[in-house]
Amino acid sequence: MARESQQIFLDPAIRDWVLIPIMVVMVLVGVLRHHITQLLASKPKTDLKAIRESAALTRSRILRTTGVEIPPTAFAVRRSFLSAAFEKHQYLKNPAIATSQQQANPMGDPKAMEPLMDMMKNNVASIVPQTLIMSWITFFFSGFVLIKLPFPLTLRFKAMLQRGIETSDMDVTWVSSLSWYFLNLFGLKSIYTLILGEGNAAEQGVESMAGGMMPTPTAQPMQQPNEILNMFKNEKDFLDLAVHEWALRGVEERILEKYGVGVAVGGGEKGGKAE
Repeated sequence: MARESQQIFLDPAIRDWVLIPIMVVMVLVGVLRHHITQLLASKPKTDLKAIRESAALTRSRILRTTGVEIPPTAFAVRRSFLSAAFEKHQYLKNPAIATSQQQANPMGDPKAMEPLMDMMKNNVASIVPQTLIMSWITFFFSGFVLIKLPFPLTLRFKAMLQRGIETSDMDVTWVSSLSWYFLNLFGLKSIYTLILGEGNAAEQGVESMAGGMMPTPTAQPMQQPNEILNMFKNEKDFLDLAVHEWALRGVEERILEKYGVGVAVGGGEKGGKAE
């Protein structure tokens, strides 16, 4: 049979009781997942020691890169102060790791486990609802043919669009109920953005499932304490090797050479010739 002559007449009740309900249920579940994720998310806590640790490194980098704008004596005082602080490990969040011979275990820090717990909560809030919806569709609507796509496709799309229908002679443009679920799963991101706004939890849950349960972009990886210690050691070495060249050295002579003595003294021409 030619593909153009293949016709399948669908009951209108399939549209009213299968096609539209699946899409509506998935939208409502996405909205519910967004609010559940917000309820399960822990409140962000400010770690002052971690902020001080990062600020010390930033301060040292700024001194090395833009220190040419301060006099040499001020640069030397700041460099000696920061170098001594890095040598004594004053800005470390956990100073004990500098004297400990064993590598610190980040899993032992309760604060370090909070991002992992939040990630686990988000994954559970995404996996459980989608698993229930898939089981519901498979149990009640297995083998249903719902719609026909208005554009031609190659046979490579047959396994994706006709899941649950074991037939080889059906046109690839027909979509089964289980495939309609997957099309809605990855195609409702714009609807979620319209209803819930940008960066909603429903959209992030779909992205995490599509990415193979990878962390969301907002999740920050844990940093090993020994890496922080090495960063402080390297920053101290960079400070000791930094060469200071004051950008304002001889600025008066340079201005006089560029603009001339008459412009530099301003109104001296009216009162008399500048000496």
